[in-house]
Amino acid sequence: MLCIKHQSTDPYFNIATDEYIFKHIEEDCFMLWRNDNAIIVGKHQNTLAEINYEYVKEKDIKIVRRLSGGGAVYHDLGNLNYSFTRTGENYEMIDFERYTEPIIEVLKELGVDAKFEGRNDLTINGKKFSGNAEHVFRNKVLHHGTLLFSSEMKDISGALKVNPLKYKDRATKSIPNRVTNISDHLEEDITVDQFTDKVMDHITSRFENARLYEFTEEDIENIRKIRDEKYSTWEWNYGYFPNYDFKKGARTEGGTVEVNMNVAEGKIKNLRITGDFFHIKDISPIEKALENTKHEESEIRKVLSQFDLKNYFEKVTENDLVSIMF
Repeated sequence: MLCIKHQSTDPYFNIATDEYIFKHIEEDCFMLWRNDNAIIVGKHQNTLAEINYEYVKEKDIKIVRRLSGGGAVYHDLGNLNYSFTRTGENYEMIDFERYTEPIIEVLKELGVDAKFEGRNDLTINGKKFSGNAEHVFRNKVLHHGTLLFSSEMKDISGALKVNPLKYKDRATKSIPNRVTNISDHLEEDITVDQFTDKVMDHITSRFENARLYEFTEEDIENIRKIRDEKYSTWEWNYGYFPNYDFKKGARTEGGTVEVNMNVAEGKIKNLRITGDFFHIKDISPIEKALENTKHEESEIRKVLSQFDLKNYFEKVTENDLVSIMF
């Protein structure tokens, strides 16, 4: 088994790395990695329904969709991620406890009473510190999980807090959990880097055929290609989700404005702007122009910039309209 610890903190690159070791490296792998501020959404989730859009925009938090299902999770540099890939004709593919057992063993050695609970979580005193997900294709499995070590809890709650009434769809919803950091339960203080080394040392000693591996230049180039062509694109991160209906309203200087729209494959199909605002010209040309536009801020602003909004809305600005559409 190849044991990989790479230094990249680019979320797009790192999620691409998960796909690379799963699809392009035949030998079984174990990998440790960390992301800078990012929300990682499950493959079948509606991205915009999972994030606090204004908070994410303000904090410049990256959004990346992963290969596996499950709920959205927040990553920062205080969060350590691990991945296993394994191939085998007779291997039990969906087995969360099998892959989380080595993590529990490390924590037991550090004096932490960690447990596997529920469908795919690790907990300490009933509080979640690790969520896990799996992706299976034919006779191969990718198992990956988070390990909250010293994450900023306010960012976790802020980035994922949304109004559940804004979106109506059939995508998988993330379920809020009481969470905790591993560092809060250690008998002796250690850094996230020291914890990373302890996990890797345990894996290399636990598995008989485990050996350290560093990505070659060819590996890195191939991962970058996957990153650029898939994981850094709007089409994958936002456009790849079920159809949904969106409804949101707000009070502006010009009155109450409400937006109702249907979105399919990431594009606005039907849109109506209602409220008690005063309009000068008929606003239907604006509604019509927004049809077939990506539900993405820069694309919506391009359309709105074609209109002199003062001729259509009294005291309702472009920023007002954009904020109501997310």
